[in-house]
Amino acid sequence: MPANIANLSVASESISNLTDMTNYAIEMTGVSKTYKTKRALEGLSLKIQKNEIFGLLGHNGAGKTTTVSILTTLIRPDSGSVNVAGINVTKAPSLVRSKIGYLPENVQLYNKLTTRENLRFFGKLSGLRNPDSDIDRVLQYLDFTENADKRVGEFSKGMRQRVGIAQAILHQPEVLFLDEPTSGLDPEGVWQLREVIKSLNVDLGMTIFMNTHLLSEVTKTCTSIGILRSGQLAYTNSIDAVTQEFPDEQAVENLYLSLEAKSK
Repeated sequence: MPANIANLSVASESISNLTDMTNYAIEMTGVSKTYKTKRALEGLSLKIQKNEIFGLLGHNGAGKTTTVSILTTLIRPDSGSVNVAGINVTKAPSLVRSKIGYLPENVQLYNKLTTRENLRFFGKLSGLRNPDSDIDRVLQYLDFTENADKRVGEFSKGMRQRVGIAQAILHQPEVLFLDEPTSGLDPEGVWQLREVIKSLNVDLGMTIFMNTHLLSEVTKTCTSIGILRSGQLAYTNSIDAVTQEFPDEQAVENLYLSLEAKSK
């Protein structure tokens, strides 16, 4: 197991007081966020069980990016309550960050460094004192060991995504956030990433939150779904329930498009 994140401190409160024992990996209650005069989220409430692969769908401007930014402690909500891994994101953001991994749409890596050098750098930033054994473990798990000592500047988009995932799971997070993970990938890269996501969920028990606009990826990868419309949750259900209610993918697409149309 990797080393614990060192020197986490939250003013005057113990970790036990900040951790809520719950079956939910993510809980948002009445969350709102406004940028100047634009309301991005309006009373958003959402609960995601542990060990789910949750797909959040929504048109551009629906509030997906704001939702992920709040959940990953990048921005604070104006109002409402947000818990990730049983921890309040506004009271203990550092502790939340030790429990999560994050893969942005465009992975930021140092092109002149090798895979191993990039992961060593990010691992130490995450608080891993001796990340090399964790790097070897993760690269072997992702079947990427042969590229450990190659410079990432030579990699394809799919290979860079693989390094990004390695960085995101190096400290074995409880919750993994993926922002448009298949954007720009070719069909083979999409399939490979889909299999990695499922394996992380099944093998390592990670809860995965996937922010995407691709309905096909949600239906093929996720165990539950949410559709965001104008900063509010317009629909949520398990994929099993969705496919029973809407037997073919075209019907699910019609549901999504009808909700999108209402937001315009």
